[in-house]
Amino acid sequence: MTFDLRGHKALVTGATQGVGQAMAEALAQAGADVVIHGLNADEMAREALAACRNAGVTAELATGDLSGPTETCIPQLFNQAVAIMPEIDILINNAGTFIDTPFLDMTHERYEYTMRLNVAAGYFLTQAFARRWIEQGVAGRILFTGSINGMLAEPDHTAYDTSKGAVATMVKTLCVSLAPHNIRVNGLAPGLVRTPLTKVIDEDPALHRWMKLHTPNGQVPGPDVCGEAAAFLVSDAARHIHGQMLLVDGGMSIWQQPDPPHGF
Repeated sequence: MTFDLRGHKALVTGATQGVGQAMAEALAQAGADVVIHGLNADEMAREALAACRNAGVTAELATGDLSGPTETCIPQLFNQAVAIMPEIDILINNAGTFIDTPFLDMTHERYEYTMRLNVAAGYFLTQAFARRWIEQGVAGRILFTGSINGMLAEPDHTAYDTSKGAVATMVKTLCVSLAPHNIRVNGLAPGLVRTPLTKVIDEDPALHRWMKLHTPNGQVPGPDVCGEAAAFLVSDAARHIHGQMLLVDGGMSIWQQPDPPHGF
C-alpha cells in the first residue's frame, strides 16, 4: 500500500531542514501540495522547496518566527499560509528548539522560549486551523513532532524534556476535543536521527558507537524515517488512528540497555 495524498494540501512548520524537511518531502512524494514554513527565505528554504517541487507538486514558502508572542506570530503565519494555499487540510507542527541548559542554571528566558516554540506555537496554530476546518466542514489531519524525550528523562535537558512531555499529552487532549469534528490528531516521537542538530554524533566516533549500542536495531537513521511515518499518519491508511504518539526510535525506548563491551 502506498500513502496516496493526492488532492491534499499541507502546512509543515520548521520544514527547511532535518525532520521537518523530510516530512514535507515525504508528503510531496505522496502527492500532497505543501507550504513549508521556515524562519526566513534563505538558501535552506530554497533547497527544501526545490526538493518538494521535484515530486511534481506545488510547494510554496511561508516565513515567520514562532518563538514570539502567540497572539501575534500565530495569526501571521496562519493568515500567510491560507492566503498561499486556502485548502490546507493537513497541519504538521514540527517547529521547535533544542536549546537547553543544566537545571540549576536554567533561566526564565530560556525556559519560556522553549515552551513558546515547542508547545504554545503548535497549540495555537492547531486552534486556528481547527476553527477554520470546523466552520468549513473539513476533515483535517494534524500531526505533532514530539520526542522520545517526552517519555524518558535525560540529564540536563529538563526544559526540552518537559516541553516534549507536554506535546505527548497535548496530542491526547486535542484528539478528544477534535475527533468529534472529524479532525484527527496524532504525533511522532523520534529517537535519535541524523539532522543538523545531531551532527555531533557523526563527528564523535565514540559517541556514534555508544548510540548504536543503545538502539536494538543498531542504527542511527536519517530523518526520512520520520517523513515516511508522517505520510502514513496523515493518510487514509491511518484513518482509525487517533491520539497516538508513534515512536520512531529503532526500539530504543523499550530496551533494557546492555552493559558496554569491555574497554569501551
